[in-house]
Amino acid sequence: MTYNCMKPGVQSELSLLQVTSAKLRSTRPMNRTAMSSEWHHSRRGRGHRHKEQGRANRERVVEQKSEDSVPHGTCMTMCPAYELRQREAQNRLHMFEMVAGTERDRLPRADVSRAVKEYSRPAAGKDSTRASDLRPPSVLLKTVCYLVDDIAASSTFQPWTEVYSFVFDRLRSVRQDMIIQRVSGTDCVAVLEKSVRFLLYASYRLCGQQLQYFDPRINDTHLQECLSWLLESYRDGKHQHQEEFQALSLLYNLGSTQAIQHVLELPERIRSSPTVQLALAVSRAHMERNPVRLLRLAQKLDFIQVCAVHRHLLPCRRDLLLLYSHGHSSRNCRYPLQRLARLLFLKDELAAELCQAHGVNVTGEWVNFLKSSFTDTPSGDLQCRRMHELQDDEQWNCSAGSVIHGCA
Repeated sequence: MTYNCMKPGVQSELSLLQVTSAKLRSTRPMNRTAMSSEWHHSRRGRGHRHKEQGRANRERVVEQKSEDSVPHGTCMTMCPAYELRQREAQNRLHMFEMVAGTERDRLPRADVSRAVKEYSRPAAGKDSTRASDLRPPSVLLKTVCYLVDDIAASSTFQPWTEVYSFVFDRLRSVRQDMIIQRVSGTDCVAVLEKSVRFLLYASYRLCGQQLQYFDPRINDTHLQECLSWLLESYRDGKHQHQEEFQALSLLYNLGSTQAIQHVLELPERIRSSPTVQLALAVSRAHMERNPVRLLRLAQKLDFIQVCAVHRHLLPCRRDLLLLYSHGHSSRNCRYPLQRLARLLFLKDELAAELCQAHGVNVTGEWVNFLKSSFTDTPSGDLQCRRMHELQDDEQWNCSAGSVIHGCA
């Protein structure tokens, strides 16, 4: 048996000393290793935050400098004064830019109201960012309207191959000024829309021309660039003609899975519009190798849409004749030429010419299909241009302005 001999007061004081000692141990400073680890950890955290903040500040400074370094044009005419004087002195004026009556002079004089800045390739040591040589967006749009209304749609400037060459070069110069100034917004979209319509119209009107007058590959390259830039510009917001050009892009690039995927990823309000739905139906028929359905749908397209899809129609018509040559192959079977012409989306005369080029026999108003006589490669010089709707020059010129402005 153990007895506690301490007095009550001494026992309470001892308990108080034990509690105080425990508190002192809990608040005692850490050893050097622990302090060093804690210090380095806090220092590393502060350094990381400072680095992130510094990087963000540098990025803001770079963005501000890049915005400040973007040139803004001050030239309020279609052609800068310096270039106009230079080209006039070097006799490099186009005949559409000369003062009337001076065309035969040794040095024709320039008409300031008709001269347009020409495209110039970037070169070493050449400053293409001078504000006095760049046209602001409003002047660029005015220049495009002049090129469409006064040049492309004019009946006085002939031949149209020369008109195309001039307008093509000047539109390229307009896009060059836009790139240098990083133009965006409604003016940029308006310029690109008119450029796309012009290039589509030219691809239809000049189809089959000699390469020295019209190169379809060069035209296609610039058209694809304009379409890509335009569709990218549509991401900034809503635009009035977006459905039209989404459909034109798909019709021009029939068979492209990338073009189909782009349309399917569009917002519902655009994808469900009648224009885009018709383009999707044409694209689906092309992917399914259904020429009858494709040509039937093509008859619902407007003129600029036919311009976009026309390069795919001749192979489609060949596929239809191949299909019918196997399906209706018989010496005693006759098919009405008029009905076949409607299926081919052609006049009777052109349908008969196409049949004969592929070895299909045409007698009067009847067609006789034989799979043994069909030739996949057409005989003679069969060109896509021969299958176009025939129009005289006056009708072409009247339609150019309305088509390019989107009024047709």
